[in-house]
Amino acid sequence: MPRMLDVSDAVRAEIGDEEADRLLAGENAPGSYDCTSCRTPGDSDQERTSTVLFVGDETAVLAFAHAGCLPSQVVQVTEEQLQGAVRSIGGSAGGENRAATEQAVLGVTSGLVLIEGELHPALVVEPTAPIVRPGSTAVGDDFLPLLIEQGFMPLTELTTVPPVLHGWSVLLAMGQLHAVLQPGTNGGQPVAWWQAHQPLQVTDSWRAAANKHQQVLMFAAPVGSIGRQPREDLLREALDKAAAIGKLVAAALPLAGT
Repeated sequence: MPRMLDVSDAVRAEIGDEEADRLLAGENAPGSYDCTSCRTPGDSDQERTSTVLFVGDETAVLAFAHAGCLPSQVVQVTEEQLQGAVRSIGGSAGGENRAATEQAVLGVTSGLVLIEGELHPALVVEPTAPIVRPGSTAVGDDFLPLLIEQGFMPLTELTTVPPVLHGWSVLLAMGQLHAVLQPGTNGGQPVAWWQAHQPLQVTDSWRAAANKHQQVLMFAAPVGSIGRQPREDLLREALDKAAAIGKLVAAALPLAGT
């Protein structure tokens, strides 16, 4: 059965005829998806599906919705919601931490962490290689010192929620994780410290906890400290071990978006 996509004239005008035709031909269509309106699963092979284009000042995000929930349309969103989400870390980005992160890929894992009897949404960041300061010829790993200079706190144990790091935030848009934003230079607009190549799905329980607390706990550790843990209990165990040997920093980052 062909995909039952609706691409409105307004969406087609924004994305172009070639991209619209690829969507209608099923080349770039999602098949199954989470409706951007009601958040429940949909299937563009089985039910009428609307393409919804969220447009910010500099970028656009294409999402999908049940046709019964939303018509195909272009939705203008605020600068705060999307600016920086798909901007390269390079280019206009300056400062030691941004430049340093270009030298390695940052692995990001989401999970729920129990602290003081309550579940908190967390992101765990671990580079794929050692991070050194720009211009440095020394052998070593400056990832944690660079983050501490930005305001992240060293942890020796996970017993309390780390303090809020103002100016940083976690960008959720349309229920997906897009970026970790940090303050722009000279008080400018926030820029992406880390961004997803494609928006990352988070679980309903993670998103619910983020909406409840209006913040996300970010933990960071040097390469080789945490690893890709398949379960949240194993992730917590790895965090505890990293903290115990002084290889963990953290901060609570305000939530941007929903």
